[in-house]
Amino acid sequence: MGKKEFEASLAEGGAHHRLAQMAGEWAGTFRLWFQPDQLACESPQRGSIRSILGGRFLLHEYQTRFGDDLIDGVALYGVHLDDDAFESAWVESFGTGTSIMFSAGSAGAEHFNVLGSYGDGQGGPRWDWRTEIEQPDADHLVITMTNITPQGEAAKAVEVRYARVHA
Repeated sequence: MGKKEFEASLAEGGAHHRLAQMAGEWAGTFRLWFQPDQLACESPQRGSIRSILGGRFLLHEYQTRFGDDLIDGVALYGVHLDDDAFESAWVESFGTGTSIMFSAGSAGAEHFNVLGSYGDGQGGPRWDWRTEIEQPDADHLVITMTNITPQGEAAKAVEVRYARVHA
């Protein structure tokens, strides 16, 4: 990626410009499912998304709860111009254990949409994990995480609905 291509991506309509629209302070609701259609938890969530490294990436830091347990999480979101791909790295005190989930997806998608995978901890086949971030307007974000079995069955696992916190 050259400087010229990155500057074009930062301009209005470019992939990095679209990504930058998500920067801000956010508050909303975290919902968690372990089984399809059986809500396991609903809790308030606060998040901060900030642009880092000259607009190359977004850093998303958040806190929520599962019952009495505090959940801290960090995600790094980016657009890899050479590969025309969205990319993310995600860690969390609850969902990822001691691993880092790396995910990627086509930057040509309508919204941030990446796919990663994780092991079952027992040597079995890997499961897929899709993360999608939609921004229906400037003041709202919807983050949806979908669990996908090795057989390809998909079920919503996490949904965060954020509203922008204005100073």
